[in-house]
Amino acid sequence: MTARILVVDDIPANVRLLEVRLLAEYFEVLTATNGPDAIETCENGKVDVVLLDVMMPDMDGFEVCRRLKSDPATSHIPVVMITALDQVSDRVRGLEAGADDFLTKPVNDLQLMTRVKSLVRLKSLTDELRLRASTTRNIGIEELLSRNFASEDTTPKVLLIDERKSSVERIQKMLRDRADLDVIGDPHAGFFQAAETSYECVMISTAFADFDPLRLCSQLRSLDRTRFVPIILLAEEGEEERIIRGLELGINDYLMRPIDQQELTARLRTQVRRKRYNDQLRASVTQTIEMAVTDGLTGLHNRRYLDSHLQTLFDRAVARRRPLSVMITDLDRFKSINDAHGHDGGDEVLREFARRLRKNVRGIDLACRFGGEEFVVVMPDTDGAVAEKVAERIRAEIAQKPFAIGADGKTIEVTVSVGVSSVLKGVDTVAALMKRADLALYEAKSGGRNRVVAKAA
Repeated sequence: MTARILVVDDIPANVRLLEVRLLAEYFEVLTATNGPDAIETCENGKVDVVLLDVMMPDMDGFEVCRRLKSDPATSHIPVVMITALDQVSDRVRGLEAGADDFLTKPVNDLQLMTRVKSLVRLKSLTDELRLRASTTRNIGIEELLSRNFASEDTTPKVLLIDERKSSVERIQKMLRDRADLDVIGDPHAGFFQAAETSYECVMISTAFADFDPLRLCSQLRSLDRTRFVPIILLAEEGEEERIIRGLELGINDYLMRPIDQQELTARLRTQVRRKRYNDQLRASVTQTIEMAVTDGLTGLHNRRYLDSHLQTLFDRAVARRRPLSVMITDLDRFKSINDAHGHDGGDEVLREFARRLRKNVRGIDLACRFGGEEFVVVMPDTDGAVAEKVAERIRAEIAQKPFAIGADGKTIEVTVSVGVSSVLKGVDTVAALMKRADLALYEAKSGGRNRVVAKAA
């Protein structure tokens, strides 16, 4: 996991201490010594997480946080406030200013790294949603990102999974009138309850007599319906290793017992706010761009979307020094399919090919119908060797199972040729990347079809 972390503190020694810790974990570190510089750096769009000192001259951390969170251009950047203040009221004040977390000096290495890594994962999801929303603006849908997302007017629906009656009663009292709280004592029943109901947060106690709570966290993260539901772990003192493992599995936050009411409500509000933002952004992107950037026949993105989005993905990969690969596929002898079975038959083949293609790529990959019988897949964070394996898997998936067409279910053999290319180190362009993939496809076609060819340069 790599990310850009902005450290903001007016004391150079504090900046250096955090910088050394973060560099040891291979994060990129940016620094600022005052609020205005920190805001400017965030506005430039190069920050994944902000570590923000509270006690600074002229503009304190609370004000910096408020300004970042009130600006749509920076509100999605996670902010961790760091200060010598150790009162619960100070933590709550930071969370109410919009901070995603709050750490007390001297900062514990375990808490620092687990919080940062957890927030980096959340930022990655939000970035992808915002990136796709930004693409829609580039093709003429201007109003999307200016909408007022994530209303806090409605009471959040929350599930508590805890078998201890005394603990349940305390939390019910703390969240009375603040959350629509359901309680399940049995973790197995809690899993099914979470899967069947639209919750905005799930709180899981670690104090089960005969059950590993992290197993439940893992199950919730593996299920599509609960993959993006925030999870808060309610842990006991001395469970640091369990908390670390939980954060690696994808929990969003944790609270240590004894639980403070103000901190519980503030952290719950933070998680619900972020979920509502991402849910509404995802829904808006889907609804607004569906007709403009989706191929009506296959349901994949169309070339218009690819032309807008590929450059952004390319620029991001180059800036972050991460791999990116592209494959171009072409159905072999597709004209003969149209000639023999009509355009309706050809359309059935294209739809089935798109379905198989979608099944064999990841959610973060961008699959598009390029035109006619050509399709393009853009694979972020994927080097050439891995991309070639994926292409071969797709080729085999098409060749091994005949395609059914027509009302009588008649089947025909279909094959596909694939060209693969990857971003080169040094000088490269989107046009050159696509040209290499196209040349590789040409080699696959001229070399006998039903083949994968990769172009390194």
